[in-house]
Amino acid sequence: MSTVIHLPGPDGTTQRRVLRAPTAWPRPATPPTSRIAYAAAHVVADPLGGNAPGAPAAVDWDATLAFRRHLWSYGLGVAEAMDTAQRGMGLDWPATAELIRRGAAEAKACGGRIAAGAGTDHAEVDLAGLDDVVRAYEQQLAVVEEAGATVILMASRQLARLARGPEDYHKVYGRLLEQTGAPVILHWLGPMFDPTLEGYWGSADLATATSSFVGLVHDHAASVDGVKVSLLDADHEVALRRALPPGVKLYTGDDFNYPELILGDDVSASHALLGIFAAIAPAASAALQALDRGDRAAYQAAFAPTVPLARQVFGPPTYYYKTGIAFLAWLCGHQRGFCMVGGLQSGRSLPHLVETFRLADDAGLLPDPELAAARMRRFLTVMGVEAR
Repeated sequence: MSTVIHLPGPDGTTQRRVLRAPTAWPRPATPPTSRIAYAAAHVVADPLGGNAPGAPAAVDWDATLAFRRHLWSYGLGVAEAMDTAQRGMGLDWPATAELIRRGAAEAKACGGRIAAGAGTDHAEVDLAGLDDVVRAYEQQLAVVEEAGATVILMASRQLARLARGPEDYHKVYGRLLEQTGAPVILHWLGPMFDPTLEGYWGSADLATATSSFVGLVHDHAASVDGVKVSLLDADHEVALRRALPPGVKLYTGDDFNYPELILGDDVSASHALLGIFAAIAPAASAALQALDRGDRAAYQAAFAPTVPLARQVFGPPTYYYKTGIAFLAWLCGHQRGFCMVGGLQSGRSLPHLVETFRLADDAGLLPDPELAAARMRRFLTVMGVEAR
């Protein structure tokens, strides 16, 4: 029997919608081989915790780790403690450090791939200079390396504030890359994800910043596994991956253009480290399995319906995409409530989330339509809309 829900439309009218039957997404026996793919995972807030703005994060650890097992079951790696996990937007450093340790231990137990973010977000904003930035990075590097995860060197708000040009970035990153125990992933996060990172790598001019970044990677290629680029600029990404030294991967962070970037061209292709993969894991897995088989039609068929959803979730202001990720996890039964650390569930409007629901259904990403509809009705009621 079909599941029916009545949703408010953009013009205020009510629209009857018949939800799709669940899609049977296949779980692979092994991770994909043609590309390395990480899903940047969110944290599940404890609904009984004091997760108000500015309060310490109260995490539902059981649900958070279960969600990571869900991602591994589809052959994806987990990118832990990244901006999807609300770094700098509600997840404080004590909770982050525990997340890294717990996530890495769970990955070891499950045989899953994991990488984790090391940054400077635990440090005071008024650091005195570049040496303080290096020391702050070193503290988090130690936690990630001791946990056994691959290091992702995240962009630093403190460094962005203190650096006077490309040479300051090279000084800081050069010192860090000289001491890491294994090759790391460098993260270039654009200002659409974090406005305080405007001008990262030493210039607001993209060509100048790119030249600085590429130079750093070439200088330390042996210490760099890959670079994760989140600029939502497909042409720039293609040019950048062709400029990287041999053996250094580009992990796309482009949540708008990932199908074409992962597919690649006759010269190069991107691997993946994406926040949207946390929401579309079954479809992403199916697409990558198809790519392994050389079945481009099946690859496109799995990914194409997810792109409108991704563009909705990551629409401006992009840094609130985390709200959509948690909302979808709740609709799909991965967490008890639609709540987030820092109270960030208020980051998107009702019309935005209603459209997110519609697009998730279009993409076949509601595994239990009855549950999703029941939860959506409750949400509408709480938001003041008559639900049926």
